[in-house]
Amino acid sequence: MLLPILLVIASGMAHAVWSLFTKKSLNKSVFLWSIMMVCTVLLLPTLIMELWQTPLSWGAYALLALSVILQAVYSWLLSRTYELGDLSQIYPIMRGTSTLLVPIIGVLFLRESLSVWGWIGIILMLIGFIVLSGVGPRRKHPDASSHSLKPVLMALCVGLCTTSYVFVDKLNLQHISPLALLEITNIGFVAGLTPQVIRSKALRREWQVNRPTLLLGAILNPGSYLLFLFAMEQAPMAHIGPLRETGTVFATFLGILVLKERQGMKRIACSILVTCGILLIGMWG
Repeated sequence: MLLPILLVIASGMAHAVWSLFTKKSLNKSVFLWSIMMVCTVLLLPTLIMELWQTPLSWGAYALLALSVILQAVYSWLLSRTYELGDLSQIYPIMRGTSTLLVPIIGVLFLRESLSVWGWIGIILMLIGFIVLSGVGPRRKHPDASSHSLKPVLMALCVGLCTTSYVFVDKLNLQHISPLALLEITNIGFVAGLTPQVIRSKALRREWQVNRPTLLLGAILNPGSYLLFLFAMEQAPMAHIGPLRETGTVFATFLGILVLKERQGMKRIACSILVTCGILLIGMWG
């Protein structure tokens, strides 16, 4: 069980880093499209070869098509959410939503199980996510934008979409390899952002300003999900799904240290609470 845990933690760290790069970019849609397009082009021959050598049933192709659609919706929601909200506000909500729903789906539909300690761990993580996100009773604050509900709702939609595609991709792994499935998700992600990229006419400018982070993001973005797919092959989704939310801890520290966001001690304390929940799930879940 140790290897899947390490793979998922590495996945969460990689996800937090490329999310930081996205938040700092000039055009969120162009940045996300660019880092995904590099990997999409490179992996296309792998997908074609696998599907040519191992034809699938119509039902399997339907599941792959559903994954493409979900990724397209996810990419559009993600770009809009990064435009509207702060990293420390939206990231915990995006990641926390799937933390709650993925284990429930795994238990109800995939015949997986969680111990009492596992559920306690999830509750601890959710408490940390809620406090980090600012959801709940609000104190008066001079910055009215920090109380905008729209970024929170958008982040919630991203989390719901993430839960959906993780569930579908768990089923897709019964038919194709993680590498081929990664390409399927890449195609959907790129397709969802292409209309915005064409309308923006900002592709050249983004590469001129952010070439180093674009290249690094092109590795970290698909790499983070590929690590998670490999982990799902080796462990029940109800156990490892919540562990992927370690990205929330990393993103909190990055927001404080790199973006100089406020409420540092409060968010660090929440990150420790989240880590305790992760340990409970990973060790006794």
